[in-house]
Parts: sequence; structure tokens; C-alpha cells
Amino acid sequence: MQFGISNVVKIIFFVLWISIHGISGVYCDQKTNVIFIMADDIGYECYQSYGGQSYKTPVLNRLASKGMRFNHAYSNPICTPTRVKAMTGLRNVRNYAGFGILRRSEKTFGHMMQGAGYKTIVAGKWQLFGAEHYKEKFKAKGTLPEKAGFDRHCLWQVEKLGNRFWGPTIRIDGQTKNFGKETYGPDVYCQFLLDRMEEYKDKPFFIYYPMALVHSPFVPTPDSSDRNSKDKQRNFAVMVYYMDKLIGKIVSKTEELGIAERTLILVTGDNGTHTTIKSLMENTIVQGGKGKTTDAGTRVGFFAYQPGNVPPGTVMDDLIEFSDILPTIADATGIKNTMPTDGRSFYPQLKGLEGNPRDSIYIYYWPRPEKGEPKAFVRNKRWKLYQTGEIYDLSNDIMEKNSISSQEVSDPIIQSLAKSLNQMPARGQSILNFD
Repeated sequence: MQFGISNVVKIIFFVLWISIHGISGVYCDQKTNVIFIMADDIGYECYQSYGGQSYKTPVLNRLASKGMRFNHAYSNPICTPTRVKAMTGLRNVRNYAGFGILRRSEKTFGHMMQGAGYKTIVAGKWQLFGAEHYKEKFKAKGTLPEKAGFDRHCLWQVEKLGNRFWGPTIRIDGQTKNFGKETYGPDVYCQFLLDRMEEYKDKPFFIYYPMALVHSPFVPTPDSSDRNSKDKQRNFAVMVYYMDKLIGKIVSKTEELGIAERTLILVTGDNGTHTTIKSLMENTIVQGGKGKTTDAGTRVGFFAYQPGNVPPGTVMDDLIEFSDILPTIADATGIKNTMPTDGRSFYPQLKGLEGNPRDSIYIYYWPRPEKGEPKAFVRNKRWKLYQTGEIYDLSNDIMEKNSISSQEVSDPIIQSLAKSLNQMPARGQSILNFD
């Protein structure tokens, strides 16, 4: 067989192209994939890389050593407010309607990614539609996953409640299925994502993984030595380990498929740990603070991993809040975001650059607006100012036991925090407003 000169040149050019771009580049779009994982009810004190001593988290230890760990990431104190904030890039004072509801008019990061040509997948816990067990004024007032910008879904608590763990009720691509009592829900959600990663490995994809773990009820996992254990603290420890294990499966799948270097993985939690759980952190017992506006309820672990892009073994000390997630995903994927946002991208920091860090963060919290009153605060790394005027020095009073007077704080600091607080609406603009 003889080759002409032109064919030889073409072969040489092809070999050179392959050596630069890799085999996968021949077949697939090289856009960055994004996997956003959010565990349920787990504060920063539960992770070994943050000084936690009660639980084993080997996968997240690895992500901390091979990627980036965040020192100052803050959620809202419970699930729905955090999820609405993260998905829309807007603070709750603008668009929060009620517990378990994502307003139908809201645009999400699913819509953004879908519009940019990404395959969009969500699996785990939804709880944003207003399932059948809700009161009439909330029932079905929220958003279905397929209307929130997701092509595929595998979710607990959409229209129906059912179990999330053993013998789960799960809605898969529009069809609700009741599984047998030997089926463990978290395995189903995770396997659905692994299958989609395999299916879409040659296409850009966005995965949102709001995990069912480690929320109550605190029950045994498939790895528990005693499947009948009623010990909540012991079961919680095994649930944390299983959460870590499932995250490991997602990370390993990107490596197995050869897409790790073009896949940004972000891992966090939606709020603090359940109040019945006690955890040891740096020789101090930390009581879970879910539902509270203290650090125990709002400070969460946050990890970023992307080989070759996120510098390994780094710690990011900048302040971030969950409205920052949407614009960061846009930056990471090169998408021009046209949605309104309160967020500020921290993507430059993920690459080891200085970026444009926040001076403070703002949280508006009124989870069940049919009762009670809202709370709002603005904080920096040390000082915290509530809308009601209380000031706390978090360096000396992390549990906010003693409010101090403004005279004890430098005027410029209080003026700056007050300015940030006053820039936001005084009261929720969409409270109990269902569209």
C-alpha cells in the first residue's frame, strides 16, 4: 500500500492533534462539565479536614488534599431557603415564597445550563413542588423538576412523600415508583447519576445532586453492622460515612470515564447538623445547629475539585454565600449569564487567582412565613449585625450568647455592615406569593 505525500501530512497532523488534545477531544465537546453536590443537614464540624473527630470522611479528605477547601462558606439555616438561593442565584428576600416551594416563575441554574446546550440531570431530594401531604395553600404550588430546567431526574418527594431511605418512593423521569423494603434510596439516586454520566460522557453535562443523606430519620445504611440499630448518634456516623462513599463513586466515575480534568465538582451541605446530634471537633463538643442563624446552623463545609484547574491542597479563606454558586458555574463553563443575581463568582479563586472577594455576606431567613417573624443579618469573618440591631463578635462569641454595643466596634466596620444590610429590602418580596 502506498501513501501520497498529502495523506502522510494529514496523518502527521492528526497524530500531533491527538497528542495535544487527547483521544476524547476527537469525539466530544470539550466544554467543562459541572457536578454540584449538596448533602442534607451536615455542618462543617462533621468533616475531618475541618477538624472533626467523630466521623470518617476519607473521600472528602482526598478532595481537600487534591483540590480546595473553603473556610468561610455560609448557607441558610434549613433546606428550602438554601436550595432556592443556590438554584436561582437570588437571596431569599427577593424570591422565597414558603417552605418546600420553588416559585414557578423562577429561572434556575438548570435553565441556564440547558439553554447553553448542556444535558441537565438532578437526583436525590426535591421537596420544591408542594407534595400531597402539604396544606392546601402550599400543595402543588411549586415547580416540577422538568419545569426547573432538568432533562432527567430521579427524585424523592416531588408530588408524593414516601420514604427517602429504605423502601423509597422515587419519581424517575416523570414516573413515580415504590421500591421494595430492601432497596436503599441513596443507592438509587447515585446509580441514576452514574448511568447518566456514562450516557452523556461525550456531551457536556450539568449534574445537581441534592443528596438525601444525612437527614433524619437516623437509620442504618447498607454498610451498618446492625440493620436494626436505633442508636441515632451511631446511625448518623454511619450515614456520614455512606454519604462520603457515594460522593466517592461520583468522583471515581469522572476518573474512570477520563473526564475528570474537564469536570468541576463542588461539594457542600445545605445547612447545619440536626440539633440532636453532638460531634467532636478539635476536642470541643459541637451541638448541631440546624434551624439556627448561628455558625452551627449556617457554616458548612465546601470543597472544589478539578485536576489541572483547581490547585491541590489549597484553602480558600474568602467569604461565600449560596447566591454565588450560579454565577460561579456560569464562569466555570464560559456561559454568559443573563439572569439577575445577587451572587458574585468565586471562579477566579478556584483557579488560584485573587478574584473579587466579598467584604460581607447577607442572609434573610423566614422559612415558614405563615408564622413567626423573619431574621436578617449581614456578617464578615468576625462581626455579625442583625436587622434588629444586635451585634456579635464571632471571634469571641461563636454561639452568639452576648450582644455587644456599637461603641465596642469600630465605626467604619458597623457602617459598612449596616450599609450592606440597608441595601436589601426590609421584608421578603415574594412571601406566600405563589405564581
